[in-house]
Amino acid sequence: MTSKPTPPDGLVIVDKPSGFTSHDVVAKMRGIARTRRVGHAGTLDPMATGVLVLGVERATKLLGHLALTEKEYLGTIRLGQNTLTDDAEGEITSSTDTAKVTRDAVDAGIAKLTGAIMQVPSKVSAIKIDGVRSYKRAREGEDFEIPARPVTVSSFTVYDIRDAVAEDGTRVLDLVVSVVCSSGTYIRALARDLGADLGVGGHLTALRRTRVGPYKLDAARTLDQLQQELTVMPVAEAAAAAFPRWQVDTRRARLLLNGVRLEMPDEYAGGGPVAVFDGEGRFLALVEEQKGKAKSLAVFG
Repeated sequence: MTSKPTPPDGLVIVDKPSGFTSHDVVAKMRGIARTRRVGHAGTLDPMATGVLVLGVERATKLLGHLALTEKEYLGTIRLGQNTLTDDAEGEITSSTDTAKVTRDAVDAGIAKLTGAIMQVPSKVSAIKIDGVRSYKRAREGEDFEIPARPVTVSSFTVYDIRDAVAEDGTRVLDLVVSVVCSSGTYIRALARDLGADLGVGGHLTALRRTRVGPYKLDAARTLDQLQQELTVMPVAEAAAAAFPRWQVDTRRARLLLNGVRLEMPDEYAGGGPVAVFDGEGRFLALVEEQKGKAKSLAVFG
């Protein structure tokens, strides 16, 4: 009797195809990795492509902490049209000629959307309002408001501006942009708000995520490639790339794994999750500093 192969243990960096939900990718990965224990670190809209970080087996314990890291995107914003979903998936709700929109006005609008800002997420989003997904409320025709949330857009750059004519004959402007932002920032909401500021409306027509924390597109594989050869980043390597590293000796490693809260060096105070390794390079735990002591977030050793 042949034994069942052990599922791999680590992160898989997927180059998500357009048209797939993040859940579709997780379902596909469960089949490829032959395990139910697969999750993702933050969703990517069906229209969008690019970096989607999946955890397999024990690495699923890292995902909630990885989801909070910075993201980077390349996208195209169309000025001159609003849509129901703030992206190309939704029907067009208004069209306005952009002939009078200047580059200076675009730059001024982008400056207002850079830095620490308050953002109202798109109504067709996965945010829960009183326990119900926003997109579900929107589809059922509910009239509701989503409160603005603080997000940080550390960089919002226009690489190119192209004149175009929309299908309905409206003169529009297509901006090729790159955005570096905090977790929870909606790029289609940036497109909507830039268009609103310029008085012509705006929506997102293309989006590619090029980075999630330290994980970049060059490390990502398509689902077809992963079907051929499953490329998994071991948990220890993934943790070392994403979090500060704290090496402890054998005695402290044993205490930590027995639930003892170790004194933490001052350098890690208030800095978020820290990856703890022993002298042989084994990844033991993810901890955070609490009153000078190491509070375990997830144990791996």
